[in-house]
Amino acid sequence: MRLSRYFLPVLKENPSEAQIVSHRYMLRAGMIKQQAAGIYSWLPLGFKVLKRIEQIVHEEQIRAGHIPLLMPTLQPADLWRESGRYDDYGEEMLRITDRHKRDMLYGPTNEEMITDIFRSHVSSYKDLPLTLYHIQWKFRDEIRPRFGVMRGREFLMKDGYNFDLDYESAIHAYNRHMVSYLRTYERMGLQAIPMRAASGPIGGDNTHEFLVLASTGESEVFYDAAITDLKFGDRVVNYDDRAECEAIVKEWTAPYARTDETHDEAIFAEIPEERRRSSRGIEVGQIFYFGTKYSEPMGANVVTADGSRVPVHMGSHGIGVSRLLGAIIEASHDDKGIIWPEGVTPFHAGIVNLKQGDSSTDLACEALYRDLSARGLEPLYDDRDERAGAKFATMDLIGLPWRITVGPRGISAGKVELTNRRTGESEEMSSGAAVDRLAQIYAGI
Repeated sequence: MRLSRYFLPVLKENPSEAQIVSHRYMLRAGMIKQQAAGIYSWLPLGFKVLKRIEQIVHEEQIRAGHIPLLMPTLQPADLWRESGRYDDYGEEMLRITDRHKRDMLYGPTNEEMITDIFRSHVSSYKDLPLTLYHIQWKFRDEIRPRFGVMRGREFLMKDGYNFDLDYESAIHAYNRHMVSYLRTYERMGLQAIPMRAASGPIGGDNTHEFLVLASTGESEVFYDAAITDLKFGDRVVNYDDRAECEAIVKEWTAPYARTDETHDEAIFAEIPEERRRSSRGIEVGQIFYFGTKYSEPMGANVVTADGSRVPVHMGSHGIGVSRLLGAIIEASHDDKGIIWPEGVTPFHAGIVNLKQGDSSTDLACEALYRDLSARGLEPLYDDRDERAGAKFATMDLIGLPWRITVGPRGISAGKVELTNRRTGESEEMSSGAAVDRLAQIYAGI
């Protein structure tokens, strides 16, 4: 993409309404525009990052054997009355009456609807196990929407639902989700710690939240510092192997890590003092096992091998896709702007032409643009007739992890400058070497 043809409405000043870093930089970098309290339009740069995150989530869900579908945003209230949650959910639910006076709601979650889909089409234990998921816009009418996309009213969420014959199979689904989430977050450059949590209005006894440590987090968390040394890495997992998934879950849940709702001071005190930590955390996902909480009242039953009918065991598993943008920025920024991890960056590299209109630099930039694109990379070429300082400031603000700077002096010596946004380190090399280096970096992403 050429910046002269792109829609990137950057702001020079910090917006007065933005209280935290992620909200401030998302507005300044032209990623979002507020349309109403807690409701945003996603402008091109923000939308690109959102789609990158969404793609990683899809890939890891499918890798774990989960099946995508798409459910509607509007749901009939009768489904929620069947489960008993319609009156209990509270004022966060946006209730609507259509022209035929039927009660509807803008879905805050989808346990009831997915249970209805399941009971309509599945009746035998032979069709289990089954995990279905979708990535869909949700609405929860927060009393105080704030912090930009971190606590908005409309948000993009991945929610998945497992259906299993018995407790042991459902716990394997729970473990499988935890493993897939660990992979997902690491691919985004995040360390998201699974912490024992409270279930809230979803219900169930087994639940973990995934939290990214950040001073702006809404949750107070307590943990053993040993958990921050764990890395999932590039290990290959057989998601059908119950013992393997269980071992990974034990590895990640053995160190103490809890939110304030489940914190136990007595257990915490048993950890060596030098490893005890308390901090703030940003929730970016949660997994639940809730057994037959929805299948029993809604009649989601299957016939077993002996001919009896039993309610299926269920769980739900969510990732805050749009919320993740804010969490990544909170965890990865400096005083100049965002620093995107390579896995989610909107463009793989920025090309800065220091002297637009100079034939040698223009030709070199065009060649870089063409060569990067030919290697499957997506560059952002700043071809505007602007001074160099303004171009560097824009690149720093929008946070592309790599920048190639092209100027007449370097071109005369056959060199360009490749700069790492995170470290600030620069290295002079030939254009071909810069392209090779970036292709190598992104080959493993």
